Amino acid sequence: MLEQSLHPNSQTLLSAWQRMMTADGDIHSGPTTHEHPDLLSRLFVIQRAGDEDWVFRTAGQELQACLGRELADHNFLGFWAGHDRQMLSLLLKSVTQERLPGILRGRGESLTGQRIDIELTLAPLADSPHMEGGARVLGLYQTLGGEVMQRRRPVWRHRITAVFPPDTKPDEPRVKLVASND
Repeated sequence: MLEQSLHPNSQTLLSAWQRMMTADGDIHSGPTTHEHPDLLSRLFVIQRAGDEDWVFRTAGQELQACLGRELADHNFLGFWAGHDRQMLSLLLKSVTQERLPGILRGRGESLTGQRIDIELTLAPLADSPHMEGGARVLGLYQTLGGEVMQRRRPVWRHRITAVFPPDTKPDEPRVKLVASND
């Protein structure tokens, strides 16, 4: 049900991530970035730098314009306050432990009170042996309308409205040896 209500850019990212993570997947099949031109400018990569630190490694221009600053080495969790920060931290932990994507819906607010709905897609990236540091997550910061009301004022506060954690992987069947001495 959730997949049907996702923004087309979120669906495209999840489809591409699935093809990247599948050994036999064809990375060139499926939707392309030409079909979703605003997708790349909303992508970001964050990396765990501590228990409560997830720093931006890279971020698209549209995302940086929406948040009103250069994001490299800025703490991603710093845009969230209180319980929302804790929930997002737990979602990131779940995404990296389960090695599956999660979705977050929220609301951004400017200093003058304008609000905009957002959808965050968070997908774990494969660990690279030469990569230093913690786990990395590929993200998509997708606005869900309201950009006109925002009038290019940066979003400074975020609130979570819904969290969709990764689906749990089904346990693989295991053979259990039972002995009977009857």
